[in-house]
Amino acid sequence: MSRNFSDTGSRKEHVKITSESKPGFLERLSETSGGMLMGLVTFLLSFYLLFTNEGRALRTAKSLDEGLSLVIPLDSIHSVSQQNEGRLVHLAGALSTSKPLFDPSYGLSIQAVKLKRNVEMYQWVEYEESREYEENGEIKKETKYSYNTEWKSEVVNSRNFDREIGHKNPSAMAVESFTAVSPNVQVGSFVLSKGLVDKIDDFKQLSLSNLEDPHADVTRGGDYFYHSENPRRPEVGDLRVSFFYAGLSGDDPHLGSADKVTVIARQQGDQLVPYHTKSGDVLQILYPGDLSVEEVFQKEHESNTMKTWALRAAGWLAMFVGISLMTRIFYTLVDWFPVVRDLVNIGLKAFAFCLASSLSLLTISIGWLFYRPLWAFLIGLLSVVPIVVAKSRVPPKKQQ
Repeated sequence: MSRNFSDTGSRKEHVKITSESKPGFLERLSETSGGMLMGLVTFLLSFYLLFTNEGRALRTAKSLDEGLSLVIPLDSIHSVSQQNEGRLVHLAGALSTSKPLFDPSYGLSIQAVKLKRNVEMYQWVEYEESREYEENGEIKKETKYSYNTEWKSEVVNSRNFDREIGHKNPSAMAVESFTAVSPNVQVGSFVLSKGLVDKIDDFKQLSLSNLEDPHADVTRGGDYFYHSENPRRPEVGDLRVSFFYAGLSGDDPHLGSADKVTVIARQQGDQLVPYHTKSGDVLQILYPGDLSVEEVFQKEHESNTMKTWALRAAGWLAMFVGISLMTRIFYTLVDWFPVVRDLVNIGLKAFAFCLASSLSLLTISIGWLFYRPLWAFLIGLLSVVPIVVAKSRVPPKKQQ
């Protein structure tokens, strides 16, 4: 019999106020100096990130083009041809495994590539909200701590709470989470390498509606097994267990037919292993579904483009933050004058934005220099634009 249980969390809170004297000019200057050092490190790291990202992106694109020109679609996945030994091959078909995966503790088995047991414990969780304000020449910090009971898959250390009394959590779970992986995964007659199996990670929650309660002290409710005397009103330390699977590798009356995947890798006997390109990259690609060669490589190019732009944005942001921290000292020097302080703050942000944009474009152009010199030259010219635009907005000095 299946039952649905709702969580009934309890919430407690308290407020703590701390105060400290307002820092003087020299103290603020010292703090700014520490920030300048951190800014310098961040600034230098941004160059490394931007430069290496461009080399990685171009190398990956060349490797994908090389793979597309060499890949051989297999006529059949059920026979191994020695003619394709050592070559990059493309195949698509249903996943298969030799044995089902078991969890004997809960009487559960499934024909899949991966079976994950996810254990959650009902625990106290601390939240805090802080605000600072000035009062009687002192800086006061008001922190509101609130506590709520929630299901968490990791043990929450209550020793780090501001107030552990009344909010103590167990130090460990009586049942552990784990992921079982089939030792032998195939598509037709071909065995997938560990790297390809690792790419099968589209986990779906397993319905427990067709299972019975495995033990007298375990109750099934919905798609969870509860270790609790009263799942409707769980207590701190109670457990609930759910299961997830990835890569259905056999026909199941409740889950449907086996999942199909598309693979591009090097054939080595009946093994599908990584293919090393001339550019130094590794090709071992797996996607769910039945995809053509062109569709697979298009997806890989799209993924490479998204990763490249994400790292470019991260590099620019790191450079912007680094420049902002290094120039923060000018803001500190005029901190006593509100109007001047605000104008300086706006100017420093604009300066950091323009300089970070120019230096980022310049670094990217250097990264392209050995691969595509013309593009590198054009991007180098583009790097001057933010500085020119910023300079054009500065009013000319009046003639004396």
